[in-house]
Amino acid sequence: MGELQVAGPVLALGSGSNGLVLPHPDSAQDRSAGLPSGYPSRIRQPSAWNKTDFEKESSYILQLSAADHAELRLAKDYFKAQELDGNLVHQDNFPLPTLGPKLQAVADDIYNGKGFHVIRGLDPNDYSVEDLAIIQLGVQAYIADQCGRQDHRGNMLVHIVADNSSEIKLGHHRHSTSAISFHNEEAGDVISWLTRGTSKTGGRCILAPVYTIYNILAAHRPDVIRTLTKSDWPVALPRFQCRPLMFYHDSKLMMNFGRTPLLGSATHPRPEHLPRLNDRQREALDLVEAIAQALQMEIRTRSGDLHFINNFNILHRREGFVDGASADEKRHLVRMRLRSSTQGWSIPEGLHQEWADAFAEDGPKTWHLEPMPGDAFPLRKYTN
Repeated sequence: MGELQVAGPVLALGSGSNGLVLPHPDSAQDRSAGLPSGYPSRIRQPSAWNKTDFEKESSYILQLSAADHAELRLAKDYFKAQELDGNLVHQDNFPLPTLGPKLQAVADDIYNGKGFHVIRGLDPNDYSVEDLAIIQLGVQAYIADQCGRQDHRGNMLVHIVADNSSEIKLGHHRHSTSAISFHNEEAGDVISWLTRGTSKTGGRCILAPVYTIYNILAAHRPDVIRTLTKSDWPVALPRFQCRPLMFYHDSKLMMNFGRTPLLGSATHPRPEHLPRLNDRQREALDLVEAIAQALQMEIRTRSGDLHFINNFNILHRREGFVDGASADEKRHLVRMRLRSSTQGWSIPEGLHQEWADAFAEDGPKTWHLEPMPGDAFPLRKYTN
């Protein structure tokens, strides 16, 4: 098989020097094997995109206007006048008569379109931390109205900041400054984050389309899709379970994985008693990463940006970054897990527990508006 290059919505065979090589399957049986039963030969949906589809930022960025800013301030003041707890923000008490329909169009794009969007124009310096959180929650209420826990302590807001105060924190994705590989979060239909601060250099958001990756594998390596859809992947999250990494459920393709829960890391080596990946599984992981990198779209983040990505069909990662000495050169993201009560996708059985842990009504819910010292935010060893 020749080299593969990005050409339109798929990687096509070519002879360029920068192409991606997909190796032949090892066995004749693999070479002749087709796709798993019921899986489509090709997905033709807006989320099967290529980065060249987005040459103009306006195709994925909603730039807030002066009128939008005024409406957000009025909605924030209206909500605060109700004297409600901040976590009770919803569309009825955070009215956005003009901006609201634009945000609902963004929600439809995230669930049924290309799978990602950025809302730009907020200036964190214009608001107190409390008011900024209210605006974040108010905007999100028009995109996905349910918020999910992110750990067993019920933390709803997770602060992603560089922290070298211990070897464990330095080696954890949440506090490391190193680049990380493509992954999904372990729960949440939609992942959002507000950028309260940007680093001096680096730290760009990098996305890759699951559906385009699938189309490439379906055309050239269907045996890899068979591997990804088997129920023998030994995932430690940190609860151990064997499940697929790729699902075709309710006529929708979904992916949910991270390399660390499958391979361990330097800071958290995989326990010896857990099963190891076989050669086919390691090859499948490496091919997904390589194709994702060939397709990747980089978004230079600005302070105040609100990012939203579909956690089923968009993979994401972060490039490495360096914080500066001044307060305005330190990267600080506030991440949330979301789900829409009206547009939420049906969850496959292999992911039921993670979604229940995140979105069940019963259970703790904690809202820390700032990074907290100590173990207020537990660090999972094998987080995605």
